[in-house]
Amino acid sequence: MTPAQTKLRIIPLGGMNEIGKNMTVFEYGEDALIVDCGFAFPDDEMLGVDYVIPDITYLQRIRDRIKGIVLTHGHEDHIGGIPYLLKEISLPIYGTRLTLGILFNKLREHGLEKTAMLTEISAGGSIKLGSFDVEFIGVNHSIADAVALAIHTRLGTVIHTGDFKIDTTPIIGDTIDLTRFGELGKRGVLALLADSTNIERPGYSMSESKVGVSFDNIFRSNDKKRIIVTTFASNVHRVQQIINYAVKYDRKVAVTGRSMINIITAARQLGYMKIPDGTFVDIDLITRYPHEKMVIITTGSQGEHMSALYRMAFSDHKKVEIGPRDLVIMSASPIPGNEKLVTKVINELFKAGAEVVHDSFAEVHVSGHACQEEIKLIHALTRPKYFIPVHGEYRHLKKHAALAQSMGVDSKNIFILDIGAVLEMDRYKATVIGTVPAGKVLVDGLGVGDVGNVVLRDRKHLSKDGLIVVVATVDASNGNLISGPDIVSRGFVYVREAEDLMESARTLARDVLLEDNNVTSSDWAFAKSKVKESLSTYLYEKTKRNPMILPVIMEV
Repeated sequence: MTPAQTKLRIIPLGGMNEIGKNMTVFEYGEDALIVDCGFAFPDDEMLGVDYVIPDITYLQRIRDRIKGIVLTHGHEDHIGGIPYLLKEISLPIYGTRLTLGILFNKLREHGLEKTAMLTEISAGGSIKLGSFDVEFIGVNHSIADAVALAIHTRLGTVIHTGDFKIDTTPIIGDTIDLTRFGELGKRGVLALLADSTNIERPGYSMSESKVGVSFDNIFRSNDKKRIIVTTFASNVHRVQQIINYAVKYDRKVAVTGRSMINIITAARQLGYMKIPDGTFVDIDLITRYPHEKMVIITTGSQGEHMSALYRMAFSDHKKVEIGPRDLVIMSASPIPGNEKLVTKVINELFKAGAEVVHDSFAEVHVSGHACQEEIKLIHALTRPKYFIPVHGEYRHLKKHAALAQSMGVDSKNIFILDIGAVLEMDRYKATVIGTVPAGKVLVDGLGVGDVGNVVLRDRKHLSKDGLIVVVATVDASNGNLISGPDIVSRGFVYVREAEDLMESARTLARDVLLEDNNVTSSDWAFAKSKVKESLSTYLYEKTKRNPMILPVIMEV
């Protein structure tokens, strides 16, 4: 290798200064490696958008050098973007058993299950991908089979924690392999990329088993009510505990919500959930059982529109009707930005007469992310030369950088990166040498990337002030106005209550078109512009609103 080729490059394409769409590229020599490829949920400005995925322009540029995708765990913000990536670039994928099981179901929905190259690697195992030796290290998280990665190169070892916590009493699987982190630290860690999600929380995160104590108390003291529990579908540990206490208190369990059904099915098939025969009943058959003998596990913990719990709250669910004999447990904390949606659902549940238990008042949820003292322990064990905080908004990355400095990392060796930044390092120094294309690609229905800033601006405009369509018919031979203009209003004013305003607008549009009488077809663009400008000024003067105005001139 030449001197330039012996440097390691770390390029985040997502997960920096944002929550979600985690994706990082590692380059060494002529080889490249991708860690995770997730999606994020749209913010309030992205009207109508379903998901946000990373921009893969740079990956297409280096596609012949990429040796594969390595996954840390099966949450959507780490695997949700993979189907869209595989449609553009065919790459082998490596992950743990449950991670690949969940991913396989996603790929099947996109018709990619037959062509995808999936290789299962267990915690403690390793793979060689070109110039990289990638080691899987078991960690605890809110989903089973989560791993950190030790990426070994001839230059040194880089540790990527993925999402993690330290849970000494996990429900499923082993405790985090702190011994291995310590061993790697003694050998020397070139760089550490570590989860920053809970950097603002002091102390330690609670064990998942703590939630079980709360569930036990709730189930025991509510023996006259039907219990409905919502949590993240991927939290197999939590779902297992819900089922355990349903069995303990002689209740049947029904499941609703596609993602919940899919993940429970995958977890059972792969042996990650143990459920006694006869526990589950079909959601269609719940009316055959007394209320006090039923538990319903559902999606919708984030207040998502059209989720099962949302439809229950607004009396739109075909199988479940909420009432005073129901207890709803919100076993999840709102993702930042979802607080209003969750509060809205909780209020509707109360209006329907249900009792609602949520994390603000009961220990029915614990985080899957490490708090400050756990993060300090990872830093103490690994003792990295360079540090890059990942998985968080800017304030999280900044506070994690300060913590790393307090743990002995030199401030000049700490890098808060933007997506697309290229961090190049060797054993002696590291520096940001430039950027690559990076950003947000919006998924709307079957469209990927066809919704951009212009479309979003139009949608925002329509959502605020509505639409006015002006339709006129002209003679193609001489340009004379034959009929109209007619005005159609959508989302601007209720026409029956604003007839005078609409008639005045129609007259104004007619006058403008008559001024341009006898113009040729090539001039209609100018006429449309004048109609739009005149109506916009008039309507704003009368209503202080700016509806979108679309003039339509038809020639006959």
